[in-house]
Amino acid sequence: MKLKDKIQAFVDQQYKFPKGWIGTYFGEKMVWQHKPETLWAIELLDLQQGNRILELGCGSGYAMKLILEHDSVNKVVGLDISPAVIRSAAIRNRKALQNNRAELVQGDVSFLPFEETQFDKIVSIHSIYFWEELATTISEIHRVLNPGGTCVITLCNGKGEESWTGINQLIDEQVVPLMEKTGFIETRVIKGPKSRQFHTVAVCAKKNFEIG
Repeated sequence: MKLKDKIQAFVDQQYKFPKGWIGTYFGEKMVWQHKPETLWAIELLDLQQGNRILELGCGSGYAMKLILEHDSVNKVVGLDISPAVIRSAAIRNRKALQNNRAELVQGDVSFLPFEETQFDKIVSIHSIYFWEELATTISEIHRVLNPGGTCVITLCNGKGEESWTGINQLIDEQVVPLMEKTGFIETRVIKGPKSRQFHTVAVCAKKNFEIG
């Protein structure tokens, strides 16, 4: 493997699983890289009085902090697999953690360590690329979401004049069908803002109200 390829592989791994002080740097880098789509994703959540929010792949806790600025929100829980970014998120949201308005959990999206129907809204910003068990993770999201609750999954599907066929196929042929099969309704793909020339989209859906 060429040096350039080794460096790229290292960088890609840090984005997937930030480790050590370098991982802390990458976590903070993602904060400023993703600001436009983070703000947009929070708008899509349509936060309401008393909402309990779960962020999957919370990174360094920037989205959590913005959500917590809405006094109407009851609690925000951030889950990430990386201890390095969890530490950064704890620093960024120290006061909310002390006041029990925030919680940080190190864990895997394919096995969410929560009871059923715990959250009103679930959001993921640029973490779906790293979900190794897509069907399992979508099932877990459905399990912990309250009936009528909203899920927002934000990702990029192109850059500049280029549309990324692989990502669009992932959305159209896997994510949307899996969500509908799992029991989500009103599933739709929404075009969002450009961020550093990257095209942003969100897959949004609601959990059907259970009857019986």
